[in-house]
Amino acid sequence: MPDVTYYVAMPFRRDEMGAVIPGTAEECQSSTAALRRAEAMSRLPDNIGAIAFSRSGDPLMGEFSDARLLHTFGELPDDLGEL
Repeated sequence: MPDVTYYVAMPFRRDEMGAVIPGTAEECQSSTAALRRAEAMSRLPDNIGAIAFSRSGDPLMGEFSDARLLHTFGELPDDLGEL
């Protein structure tokens, strides 16, 4: 099976202790859709921001490349890899 690219929008919020935590990721049809959805998510009252990213790979083999960040929205830390 050829590689498949998934486009995703994912919001972030702060928990009771103030730590940044990810919300529920949503798969989108395209990079443009992921960017639009992430921007909209970043504006919701409980969210402090959101990201749009993509991942490519072979779902049958379970092998995927690292996520490629498309854009961040809102007040997110510079290093999202620690989350």
